[in-house]
Formats: sequence, C-alpha cells, structure tokens
Amino acid sequence: MNDLRHFIISRIRAEGPVTFARFMDWCLYHPDYGYYGSGRAKIGKEGDYYTGPCVSPLFGGMVAKQLCQMSELLGNNNTFTVLEIGGGRGFLCADILAWMKRREPAIYSRIEYCLIERSPVFLAEQRHRLAESVEEGKVRWLSTNALASEAFSLSGCIISNELVDAFPVHRLICEQGEPREIYVDEMAGQFVELHGALSDPRLGSYFSSLEVTLVEGQMAEVNLQALMWLEEMANLLKRGFLLTIDYGDQAARLYDSCRSRGTLRCFYQHQLSDSPFENVGRQDITTHVNFTALMLRGEEMGMALTGLVPQYRFLLAMGLLDELAGISVDMDPLESLQLRLSLKRLIEPENGMGEIFKVLIQHKGLEKPALQGLQKLGAVQMITDTTGGQTIHG
Repeated sequence: MNDLRHFIISRIRAEGPVTFARFMDWCLYHPDYGYYGSGRAKIGKEGDYYTGPCVSPLFGGMVAKQLCQMSELLGNNNTFTVLEIGGGRGFLCADILAWMKRREPAIYSRIEYCLIERSPVFLAEQRHRLAESVEEGKVRWLSTNALASEAFSLSGCIISNELVDAFPVHRLICEQGEPREIYVDEMAGQFVELHGALSDPRLGSYFSSLEVTLVEGQMAEVNLQALMWLEEMANLLKRGFLLTIDYGDQAARLYDSCRSRGTLRCFYQHQLSDSPFENVGRQDITTHVNFTALMLRGEEMGMALTGLVPQYRFLLAMGLLDELAGISVDMDPLESLQLRLSLKRLIEPENGMGEIFKVLIQHKGLEKPALQGLQKLGAVQMITDTTGGQTIHG
C-alpha cells in the first residue's frame, strides 16, 4: 500500500466516506503524496500526457499573436499584464515572450508576465527556463495570497491552459429521477463507491440551471471549483480578457445520455483509463470542462462572452499555416516534415487536439471586441502529411 492510499484509507476509517471531490483533491494536490503536489506529475514524451505548448512553440506563438491584438485594444500606452495560472513547465510563457520579443518588440516592452504555480517541481523548472526573462524584468511569480489581496487587480489577460480540467469534481448519479452523490468508501483496504445524499446544496440546482436532465443511471461530474475560480478571475480582472484553453464541451453535449458514465479520465504513462482507484497519486485525473457553466457564471460576474471556438479554428484563424510556411523555408525536408506532423496533433479534429480542445475568451470593460482568433475561417486550409496522404481541413 503506497503512502497516499494509506493516508486516504486512514482518513475514511476515521471520518467516514468522502466526496469524490475530496478524494480527487488528495490524489492530485496532497503536498506530500499527490500527483501534482509531490512533483510526480510529468508532461511530455517521457511523462503521462501532452499539452499544446509541449507539442510545438508555434502554439505559444499564436497565443502571443492574439495577446498582441488584445494589448492594442486595451491601449498601447499602458502596461499589458499577462497572468498565467498553472503554467506547468513554463513552455507557454517562454514561447509567448520569445515570439513577442522577435515579432512585436513594442508590445514586448510593455508586457508584464506573472505566473502562479502550485507544483514545486514545475515552479523550479519555470524559474530555470525563464531565467533570462526574469533578468529582463518581464517575469515574476505571485502567491495565492497576493491574488486574495483586495489591492491586486490587472489590466490585460488571464490565461489558463489545461487547468480547469484538473479541478476536483463531485460525481453524481441519477437514481429514481433524482441526483445522488457518489462517495468514496473503503472495504478491506480497497476503495469502493457509495451513493448518498448531496453534500452541497449547489449540486441540487446545478443541472436545472443548465437546462439539463440526467437519465436514470447516468453519471456526471459537477465542477464547483471551476465556478469559484471563474468568480475569482472576474474579480481580479479590472479590464481585459480571460483566455481559457482546455478540453470539454457545452452542457447539452457534455451531459448527453450517450455519456452514461460521465467524462472522468485518468492518464498514466500516456495510457488512458477510467479507474481513479488505481495508481493513486501516480496518475493524472481529469474531466471535461463545462464551458456553458463558465460562460453563464462569467455573465453573472460581469464577464461578457467574446467567443468559444475549437482549438483548430483558433490556431488557423491566427495564421498558423502562414507561420509554418515562413519557418519551413530554411528547414531541411526531414525537419519540415517533423514540424508538420507535430502541428497535426494540435489541429487535427478527429485524432488530435483540434476539436476536443476549445478556446474560450471572455472580456470585461470593453465593448464587443472582435478578435482574430475567433473569426470565421474563409477558404479551406490544409496541411498534408506527405508520408500518409492525410489532409487536415479547417
């Protein structure tokens, strides 16, 4: 029995069954044994999963290009603050700053990039990777206490990339037409599920507020922490944008009856499973993001919807293919092929990250800003894999 399993079982025996949200929080964020809290989390080829910035620096370049337009909309004479929550290994920050420094030096001169990171291992890697930017006065780290300060607010853009999907969630099941909560109990040293009354009154109205009805026996997740996070971000943002990149869908599709067991997924060494009771503390646990809930709560908090598009549309609208063509000129054929294959992972709708990942942008203090990354695509755009003849259409 590993240390985290022993810890959780001891708590359950002492206090009784716990919500899945509490169990998931321990699994991911326990400071000594959790997947992120202990530093076991690994991203990339040698880790458990990929993120967009790990696939290609062009991902960060396209985000940087969108940030530049946001900066212009907010006014070119002011400091443009970027706050990235959960920056992981620091690739996104590094790629954004590198692109701006090279392509938009005037905006780069006004940018202030702030990071918040809970994982001590990721924090150490960020400090190492971003050392040069720190010396230039472009990057600094904030504590969660700093965010809680009433004096802290920003004009610019708050970014999260694959953050919300890892917030602990409550799991519910519909029984006799009513939602019941799924708790985690233990029996003979093994974790088991137990159905009981709802632990939080907000769970009872969650689906009705979305005009969603679960069918008998259907399981679903409720991410209350995502709503609290959205409220916190709305309070921090004085004027500007909230950019959320993650995988998920709108409520009607997310809670369709065809998803009878919900969207909970676990990742261990690039292997996908739906077994949160295995590899406890050694695997990532995620659920699909409910973008409808984020948009509705944003409206309540004074954050208007700028737009929601699939990731492939955002990247293509930002000119990803033009960027590819420009940097491929000086590459040898093998390097060019490797680059195009990596970009396929980012934008391929069916087998890659292009459709399941969404880009949600909300704004505050501006009147209906028109952003390039949200525009409709014109002519069909494509990347062809010369080794297999496959084509990606935008």
